[in-house]
Amino acid sequence: MSASSKAPLERLPRALHIALMLGGLALAAVPLVPMEGRDFYLQMLTQMMILAIFAMSLDLLQGVTGLVSLGHAAYFGLAGYALAFITPADTPIALWWSLPLAALGAALAALVIGFFVVRTHGIYFIMVTMAFAQMVFFLFFDNKALGGSDGIYVNFKPHASIAGWDGIDLENKATFFYLTLLVLVGVYLFLRRLLFSPFGRALAGIRANEHRMRAVGYGTYGYKLTAFTLAGGLAGIAGYLWAAQTGYVNPELMGFHMSAHAIMMVILGGMGNFAGAIVGAFAFEYTLHLFKDITKHWQLLMGSFIVLVVVFAPRGLLGLLVRQKEDAK
Repeated sequence: MSASSKAPLERLPRALHIALMLGGLALAAVPLVPMEGRDFYLQMLTQMMILAIFAMSLDLLQGVTGLVSLGHAAYFGLAGYALAFITPADTPIALWWSLPLAALGAALAALVIGFFVVRTHGIYFIMVTMAFAQMVFFLFFDNKALGGSDGIYVNFKPHASIAGWDGIDLENKATFFYLTLLVLVGVYLFLRRLLFSPFGRALAGIRANEHRMRAVGYGTYGYKLTAFTLAGGLAGIAGYLWAAQTGYVNPELMGFHMSAHAIMMVILGGMGNFAGAIVGAFAFEYTLHLFKDITKHWQLLMGSFIVLVVVFAPRGLLGLLVRQKEDAK
């Protein structure tokens, strides 16, 4: 396997960009198409988009900075719990301030945890991130005041009224779908801009050779801590939307399996290009639903599928398409 095949994806061919844009337009048109079971499909696609945001937040660490975290779900779950705790029992809460507050809380938690874990490297970083996440998991799991193992219900979706106008009804599945799509596009554009900014190029340099970056004068600890905090905040946005859509949070949202879920989505799509995280999230969730419908032993099929992708497409599904285009030239 060549070194280039292992390199994270940053730039995609123009044809692939066009194909992804067309896919986005097709996704945006789904609520406009009359179909049987429309609400079910809208809910499923909305969850895929939320997980795509979550996967992009992890890709900032894993694909861009080279930090593999097994505890990233902690920030996803914390923001969901934040929404549950601040939502009154008898009335919905405003989206415009509750979403930034939940994301800020997740980012603050990432900053505190990152202060300790970013000092470690390699396998130690992986294990320490998992250890902190498990601490957060059991804090909520064993504490009845925080909902315990049963979790907490979010009784109302946030309201999105503007200057007294209540035309944006998030209880409507199509409206919530478009809100999530808007956030997905916004996070993607922000991260793509960040990737090619001086800060993003410094993160890529740290991934490639941290010792050399320190030798030329970069404070790599500060860069990694900033990336860790930002990734936690973006994961918080996804966790908030998940809690708002499902109306329920429990400690499993912070567990190891949720973090591993995100890692699989990033690997499946292709690391280092945030479009890969989106493609990976949709492909992973679609394949998961498909295998569950086929057999009760879906874990075996899912595991085999991931192994095949890693072996034959080490740069993910987008990397496979890029390689096919390069071979065709």
